[in-house]
Amino acid sequence: MRKRTAGKAVLIFAIIACLVILAAQSERKQAPVKRKDRAVRVVSGTVRKGDALSRIFTRNKLRFADLQRAKKAAEGVYDLGELCSGRPYTITIDDEDRLDSLTYWMDDETYMNLSRQGDSLTATVEKVEYEKRLLSFGGMIKDSLIASLGPEKEALRLALDLSDIFAWDIDFTTDLRDGDTFKVIVEGLFVGNTFRKFGDILSAEFVNDGRRYMAYRYEVNGSANYYDAGGTPLRKAFLKAPLNFRRISSSYSGRRLHPVLKKYRPHQGIDYAAASGTPVSALGDGEILFAGYRGSYGKLVIIKHRNGYSTYYGHLSRIGKGIARRARVAQGEVIGFVGATGLATGPHLHLEIRVAGKPVNPLSLRPLCGEPLQGVDGDGFRELVVSMDHRLETTQITNGTPVRSMLAVQTRMKGD
Repeated sequence: MRKRTAGKAVLIFAIIACLVILAAQSERKQAPVKRKDRAVRVVSGTVRKGDALSRIFTRNKLRFADLQRAKKAAEGVYDLGELCSGRPYTITIDDEDRLDSLTYWMDDETYMNLSRQGDSLTATVEKVEYEKRLLSFGGMIKDSLIASLGPEKEALRLALDLSDIFAWDIDFTTDLRDGDTFKVIVEGLFVGNTFRKFGDILSAEFVNDGRRYMAYRYEVNGSANYYDAGGTPLRKAFLKAPLNFRRISSSYSGRRLHPVLKKYRPHQGIDYAAASGTPVSALGDGEILFAGYRGSYGKLVIIKHRNGYSTYYGHLSRIGKGIARRARVAQGEVIGFVGATGLATGPHLHLEIRVAGKPVNPLSLRPLCGEPLQGVDGDGFRELVVSMDHRLETTQITNGTPVRSMLAVQTRMKGD
């Protein structure tokens, strides 16, 4: 009896086991396991100088057929035959060794995305969604502002933006001293935890030759400008110098910048020794009174400004395009280029500022400023100043630490 019962139990167990196995096989056939991620290989980098998409594919041993499909899919959206050096890209390959996606940054604001939909590739243009983070940097001048921040592209941009803010108070080509200090509160634009670029500088402090300058970015009626701690606009009638630091430095790529030397000539103006061809900018808005050759000045441009002021720019190698009598020029606009025409022993710019036709010492001029913020705008601005001052006070000044290193520390802290 016991043997018969045991035999029935074994038989029932065997039948159940067979049914379970058959059901499992049926499930595998009817419902394939979904892949959480089809990409099994990721290739990313930046486009090299002279690179083409074919070279990127060859270098990373990607299939030629996928290259042709990618170019065809991108037609009418972006010409993949025109890649720009320095632009990031990411390519993913699926588990069947096919191109699954290709992302290429067209510029800082948009990217093209190629993605696989079944057996075909689809191209779209997407807007970059940045995450804004407040970053703070502090440093000490050694040789120049650019050398102190580091040689990377974004460090250069930060240096040029900082020089633009204080361009009415500091001549960044000649006035900086080793040991000067700066602090900056700036927006960092991130994708995930990867830094992409700097946004707006929100506040800055610069100590030049013992004098402290402050800047705060504040928006009024949809227009953002920079103000000092009292709410007075930093923008003035005249720039501090006609040789714009941005124009001189924007092509910097690690090589030593050509020095600019400044020499005051009593009752005559200022001479700036600079490389021939250095762009010369108008100190302020005005109208061209003269543009041509005049005796010992050589090639000369004279600009008439408000309130009886006029500025002279002499010894130019050539005069800027469109600069002619009665033409209007804007502050900072290029009007000519440094040269050695006229009575000159070497390339330099001779600058004069005159009031009612008489030369004056530029150092004795009282800057013409705008009116301070008042009312509601003034109240909001004062709250901003308190907030930014707290951040600036807690920002450490480093000596010789490049922006790249300071950025890496702050990115790690945020990631942790």
